Formats: sequence, C-alpha cells, structure tokens
Amino acid sequence: MTHPILTHLNTVQAERESRRVSPDLHARVQAVKDYQQRRFATTYADLLADPRYRPAARFFLDELYGPADFSQRDAQFARVVPALVRLFPDNIVATVTTLTTLHALSENLDSEMGGQIVSTELTAAEYTAAWQATARASDRRLQIDLMLSVGSSLDNLTRKPLVRASLLMMRGPARVAGLGELQTLLETGFEAFRSMNGAQEFLATVRQRETDLCNGLFEHSGASPM
Repeated sequence: MTHPILTHLNTVQAERESRRVSPDLHARVQAVKDYQQRRFATTYADLLADPRYRPAARFFLDELYGPADFSQRDAQFARVVPALVRLFPDNIVATVTTLTTLHALSENLDSEMGGQIVSTELTAAEYTAAWQATARASDRRLQIDLMLSVGSSLDNLTRKPLVRASLLMMRGPARVAGLGELQTLLETGFEAFRSMNGAQEFLATVRQRETDLCNGLFEHSGASPM
C-alpha cells in the first residue's frame, strides 16, 4: 500500500509536470507564489520583527509560503519514503505527512490560481479575482488548517524532551539514508518553535489573520490580501 507521503509527493510532481510543458503557466504560477510570499511578509511584518516570533514566522514564510524550488528535496523524499517511515519516530512521520498534505494542496491551488491570472504583474485586485474564480474557499480554509496543524505539531514536539535528542541522533543515519534535506527542514522547524517557548499566541494570530483574509477574498468584502 502506498504511504500517504508518497501519494502527496506524486501529486506535487504531477503539478510540476503540467507546468513544465506550459512555460506560460509556469511563469504565472511563479508570480502567484511570489505575490503570496510578499503578502505573508506584509501581513506578519510585526511577527517577523519580534525576536520571539521571528524564527517561526520565517519558517512559515520560507518553507510554507516561499516560492523556492523544492523539486530536488521532494524527489529525495519520494525515493526514501520507506526509510523515512522506518527511521523516524511516529510523531515525526505524522508531522511530515501533514507537511506533504499541505504541500500537495498548495501546489494544486497555485496551479489553479496561475490558470486564472493573465499577467505576471499581479495586483491585489487580480489576486482576489483569481481566488474568487477558483471557487475553492473550502480548500483555502483547509490549507490554513493544515498550515496551523504543522505549527501545532512542531510545538507539541518541542514539549517532548526526547525528541530534540532523537533529531540530533538521526543526523548521521538520515544523511546516509538520503534524508539530509528532510532532517534539516525538521530541525529548522523544531528549533523555530522551541525558541518561542509556547506557540499558542503565534498560531492564534496566524489563524485570525488568515481567516479574516480568506473571508474577505471570498465574500467580496473585508480585508485586502495586501
């Protein structure tokens, strides 16, 4: 039976392949990703400037909202999913499963958004219109829930004394198994949330702002996306 992690990574690869054969779509999707990262940076400028929240906000910005090309990392993951499931503790595997679920949904939404815009010079009005044209409000809300679930999972892991030691012990085996980039991602997220010493306020702030923005996008009123 195919593990959900691999299923989600295959979905991501299929989205990338559809863009590879359509350079114009690829450019428009990249414009959507760039816009969304700028939007996140604007919405959370206060958290990015706060020493307590900056690492977690930066983790969300770079790893969950970033326009970077993660194809090499994803290909690495896909090759070694059985090793990942075998080597890492169940709670970490569960976090990775949520991450890949979010990744697949985000790539699918980005592809659809890219298909709705006509220019790579995206404005707030065009971005809003593109979201409305997708008619996928429930998927956008699911995307928010998954993002917060990743954050909550990382926060919960920081409360387990043995997890950090386990992550450090996994560096060598992970590298040998071809999981070096995943190891780095997990350590970065873990340390970002550990340094906050409690993520409840951070996650509540993100939930409120993202929900308000989502409601504004699909109810034709309310908060602007930029």
